[in-house]
Amino acid sequence: MSDIQVTQEIKKPLPPFNQESAIFKVRLAEDAWNSRNPEKIALAYTQETIWRNRNEFPQGRKQVIKLLQQKWKKEHQYRLIKELWAFKDNRIAVRFAYEWHNDSEQWFRAYGNENWQFDDNGLMVIRHASINDLAITNKQRKFHWPQGRRPDEHPSLSDLGL
Repeated sequence: MSDIQVTQEIKKPLPPFNQESAIFKVRLAEDAWNSRNPEKIALAYTQETIWRNRNEFPQGRKQVIKLLQQKWKKEHQYRLIKELWAFKDNRIAVRFAYEWHNDSEQWFRAYGNENWQFDDNGLMVIRHASINDLAITNKQRKFHWPQGRRPDEHPSLSDLGL
Protein backbone atom coordinates (compact mmCIF):
# COMPACT_ATOMS: atom_id res chain seq x y z
CA MET A 1 0.00 0.00 0.00
CA SER A 2 1.32 3.44 -0.93
CA ASP A 3 1.98 6.20 1.59
CA ILE A 4 0.80 8.73 -0.99
CA GLN A 5 -2.72 10.02 -0.45
CA VAL A 6 -4.65 11.42 -3.37
CA THR A 7 -6.83 14.36 -2.38
CA GLN A 8 -9.85 14.75 -4.58
CA GLU A 9 -11.53 18.13 -4.57
CA ILE A 10 -15.28 18.02 -4.11
CA LYS A 11 -17.63 21.02 -4.06
CA LYS A 12 -21.18 20.08 -3.06
CA PRO A 13 -23.89 20.05 -4.17
CA LEU A 14 -22.96 17.67 -6.96
CA PRO A 15 -24.59 17.20 -10.34
CA PRO A 16 -27.02 16.18 -11.60
CA PHE A 17 -28.82 19.18 -10.14
CA ASN A 18 -32.43 19.45 -9.09
CA GLN A 19 -34.28 22.72 -8.35
CA GLU A 20 -33.16 22.82 -4.72
CA SER A 21 -29.51 21.93 -5.32
CA ALA A 22 -29.22 24.34 -8.28
CA ILE A 23 -30.60 27.23 -6.21
CA PHE A 24 -28.19 26.33 -3.39
CA LYS A 25 -25.22 26.17 -5.80
CA VAL A 26 -26.12 29.63 -7.14
CA ARG A 27 -26.33 31.08 -3.61
CA LEU A 28 -22.96 29.56 -2.69
CA ALA A 29 -21.44 31.22 -5.76
CA GLU A 30 -23.06 34.57 -4.89
CA ASP A 31 -21.76 34.37 -1.32
CA ALA A 32 -18.25 33.53 -2.49
CA TRP A 33 -18.16 36.42 -4.97
CA ASN A 34 -19.50 38.85 -2.37
CA SER A 35 -16.55 37.85 -0.16
CA ARG A 36 -14.29 39.38 -2.83
CA ASN A 37 -11.68 36.75 -1.95
CA PRO A 38 -10.18 35.56 -5.27
CA GLU A 39 -8.38 32.58 -3.74
CA LYS A 40 -11.56 31.33 -2.04
CA ILE A 41 -13.64 31.86 -5.18
CA ALA A 42 -11.14 30.00 -7.36
CA LEU A 43 -11.59 26.84 -5.26
CA ALA A 44 -15.04 26.36 -6.82
CA TYR A 45 -13.42 25.87 -10.25
CA THR A 46 -11.33 23.05 -11.69
CA GLN A 47 -7.57 23.59 -11.97
CA GLU A 48 -8.07 23.82 -15.77
CA THR A 49 -11.27 25.90 -15.75
CA ILE A 50 -12.06 27.85 -18.91
CA TRP A 51 -13.80 31.23 -18.67
CA ARG A 52 -15.22 33.86 -20.94
CA ASN A 53 -15.64 37.03 -18.89
CA ARG A 54 -16.49 40.11 -20.93
CA ASN A 55 -13.52 40.33 -23.31
CA GLU A 56 -11.16 38.22 -21.20
CA PHE A 57 -10.56 34.49 -21.49
CA PRO A 58 -8.69 33.23 -18.43
CA GLN A 59 -7.78 29.55 -18.26
CA GLY A 60 -6.96 27.85 -14.99
CA ARG A 61 -7.26 28.96 -11.39
CA LYS A 62 -4.15 31.15 -11.42
CA GLN A 63 -5.51 33.29 -14.26
CA VAL A 64 -8.95 33.42 -12.60
CA ILE A 65 -7.36 34.71 -9.38
CA LYS A 66 -5.43 37.35 -11.32
CA LEU A 67 -8.58 38.49 -13.17
CA LEU A 68 -10.53 38.79 -9.90
CA GLN A 69 -7.73 40.68 -8.17
CA GLN A 70 -7.67 43.19 -11.03
CA LYS A 71 -11.48 43.39 -11.06
CA TRP A 72 -11.73 44.49 -7.44
CA LYS A 73 -8.94 47.03 -7.77
CA LYS A 74 -11.29 49.04 -9.98
CA GLU A 75 -14.78 47.90 -8.87
CA HIS A 76 -15.27 49.36 -5.39
CA GLN A 77 -18.15 48.63 -2.97
CA TYR A 78 -19.07 45.56 -5.05
CA ARG A 79 -22.38 43.90 -4.16
CA LEU A 80 -23.82 41.05 -6.23
CA ILE A 81 -27.11 39.19 -6.54
CA LYS A 82 -27.35 35.97 -8.59
CA GLU A 83 -30.57 34.18 -9.51
CA LEU A 84 -31.14 30.75 -11.01
CA TRP A 85 -32.46 30.91 -14.56
CA ALA A 86 -32.35 27.25 -15.64
CA PHE A 87 -30.57 23.96 -14.97
CA LYS A 88 -30.17 20.50 -16.45
CA ASP A 89 -27.89 17.64 -15.47
CA ASN A 90 -24.45 19.25 -14.86
CA ARG A 91 -25.28 22.73 -16.17
CA ILE A 92 -26.73 25.83 -14.56
CA ALA A 93 -27.69 29.16 -16.13
CA VAL A 94 -27.91 32.24 -13.93
CA ARG A 95 -28.72 35.88 -14.33
CA PHE A 96 -27.12 38.45 -12.09
CA ALA A 97 -26.68 42.10 -11.29
CA TYR A 98 -24.05 43.83 -9.23
CA GLU A 99 -23.40 47.41 -8.22
CA TRP A 100 -20.04 49.09 -7.85
CA HIS A 101 -18.31 52.43 -8.26
CA ASN A 102 -15.05 53.43 -9.87
CA ASP A 103 -12.27 55.67 -8.55
CA SER A 104 -14.27 58.75 -9.66
CA GLU A 105 -17.24 57.66 -7.49
CA GLN A 106 -19.37 56.92 -10.59
CA TRP A 107 -21.79 54.12 -9.74
CA PHE A 108 -22.66 51.30 -12.14
CA ARG A 109 -25.05 48.40 -12.19
CA ALA A 110 -23.72 45.49 -14.20
CA TYR A 111 -26.28 43.08 -15.64
CA GLY A 112 -25.38 39.69 -16.98
CA ASN A 113 -25.91 36.03 -17.63
CA GLU A 114 -23.65 33.11 -16.89
CA ASN A 115 -23.64 29.58 -18.21
CA TRP A 116 -21.90 27.07 -15.96
CA GLN A 117 -20.80 23.49 -16.57
CA PHE A 118 -19.61 21.26 -13.70
CA ASP A 119 -17.56 18.11 -13.41
CA ASP A 120 -18.72 15.09 -11.38
CA ASN A 121 -17.09 16.55 -8.24
CA GLY A 122 -19.15 19.75 -8.40
CA LEU A 123 -16.29 21.95 -9.61
CA MET A 124 -17.00 24.39 -12.40
CA VAL A 125 -15.21 23.46 -15.62
CA ILE A 126 -16.63 26.17 -17.88
CA ARG A 127 -17.99 29.66 -17.10
CA HIS A 128 -19.31 31.86 -19.90
CA ALA A 129 -20.33 35.34 -18.71
CA SER A 130 -21.92 38.13 -20.73
CA ILE A 131 -21.95 41.42 -18.83
CA ASN A 132 -23.17 44.96 -19.55
CA ASP A 133 -22.61 48.03 -17.37
CA LEU A 134 -25.16 50.79 -16.86
CA ALA A 135 -24.09 54.05 -15.23
CA ILE A 136 -26.42 54.89 -12.32
CA THR A 137 -26.63 57.59 -9.70
CA ASN A 138 -26.16 56.94 -6.00
CA LYS A 139 -29.95 57.41 -5.58
CA GLN A 140 -30.64 54.65 -8.13
CA ARG A 141 -28.68 52.06 -6.15
CA LYS A 142 -30.69 49.11 -4.83
CA PHE A 143 -28.02 47.02 -3.10
CA HIS A 144 -27.42 48.63 0.29
CA TRP A 145 -26.40 45.82 2.63
CA PRO A 146 -23.02 45.99 4.41
CA GLN A 147 -20.10 44.72 2.32
CA GLY A 148 -20.07 40.90 2.22
CA ARG A 149 -22.80 38.27 2.11
CA ARG A 150 -26.26 39.48 1.03
CA PRO A 151 -28.66 39.10 3.97
CA ASP A 152 -31.29 36.39 3.50
CA GLU A 153 -34.09 38.93 3.90
CA HIS A 154 -32.73 41.20 1.13
CA PRO A 155 -34.93 41.15 -1.99
CA SER A 156 -33.92 39.01 -4.97
CA LEU A 157 -33.44 40.34 -8.49
CA SER A 158 -37.02 39.39 -9.34
CA ASP A 159 -38.32 41.07 -6.17
CA LEU A 160 -36.43 44.25 -7.12
CA GLY A 161 -37.80 44.20 -10.67
CA LEU A 162 -34.36 43.72 -12.13
